[in-house]
Amino acid sequence: HVQLVESGGGSVQAGRSLRLSCAASESTYDRGYCMAWFRQASEKEREGVAAICGSGYTDYAGSVAGRFTVSKDNAKNALLLQMDNLRPEDSAIYYCAAARIGFPSLARYLYAYWGPGTQVTVS
Repeated sequence: HVQLVESGGGSVQAGRSLRLSCAASESTYDRGYCMAWFRQASEKEREGVAAICGSGYTDYAGSVAGRFTVSKDNAKNALLLQMDNLRPEDSAIYYCAAARIGFPSLARYLYAYWGPGTQVTVS
């Protein structure tokens, strides 16, 4: 049972950057897991943001492509999200998720393990 904890959220002005981190309780990438970031704004559905697998393959939502960069730290079992040129519409609770799938996916139903989330507010 993989446990996930996010960190790095906060409040920033539009155009600035934030870096989110997610720590996993055990090794993931070398055991066939892919990891992803999702976000949920107030009164909206949770949506996929970016995903990465042990292979290094990634997938991004169209709304963040070119602004956000997902990466991983195998040694630390960590998932990272560099968010640049933030916009007010990026404000949401950001969740880290893990799934034992062989490809990066932004489909929420595929992910079995979730962190508690971290708030990002852009004004």
